[in-house]
Amino acid sequence: DIPVIIGVVLEIIVALAGIGTAIVLFPLLKKQNEGAALGLVAARILESSTIFVGVAFLLSIVTLRQAGAGAEALVTSHALVSLYDRIFLLGQSFMPAVCDMLLGFLLYKSRLVPRALSLIGIIGAPLLIAGYIAVLFGLIGRLDLLAALAAVPVALFEFSLGVWLVIKGFNSTPAALAPVQNLFKLAASVKPTTQELSKWKMGK
Repeated sequence: DIPVIIGVVLEIIVALAGIGTAIVLFPLLKKQNEGAALGLVAARILESSTIFVGVAFLLSIVTLRQAGAGAEALVTSHALVSLYDRIFLLGQSFMPAVCDMLLGFLLYKSRLVPRALSLIGIIGAPLLIAGYIAVLFGLIGRLDLLAALAAVPVALFEFSLGVWLVIKGFNSTPAALAPVQNLFKLAASVKPTTQELSKWKMGK
């Protein structure tokens, strides 16, 4: 039972971290699209909620095992395992794809990170959703190669984003400041030089 308990603790950490990152990023991302930023927070909360439900199923199985339940509890245990498999598929396949699609879209608009990095999330999320649907309808198995390949882009996006933020952080010139900087550049480009002013005065 120790490996199960360790897995439960790790899943709780993942769930809390998901909510925390969405809340921390919200003040920055809402400047681009407040509706999408709120959607990201809501999606992260829903994702974490499904993880907590899955944790409850696992702990219930452990409790039945430790209580020494007999053969009559076997059906209940199998039902809990099936429910956990379904909730795991929803909470750690479908919902992360929705979250990464929203996050990639918001980061792409804000340019807080390189757009190429954001595109990995935007492109990878639909692939993971397609893989989820295929598994849900029994077209492929959850552990099949195609299911694993469908998850690679999203995994790459989340890993790369984490590494980028640790090493580089957000870009110092996000899209929200770009119009102001462009205005200053335009003003500088049309500013007359001293020589041009002298010629203009001599002409007068």
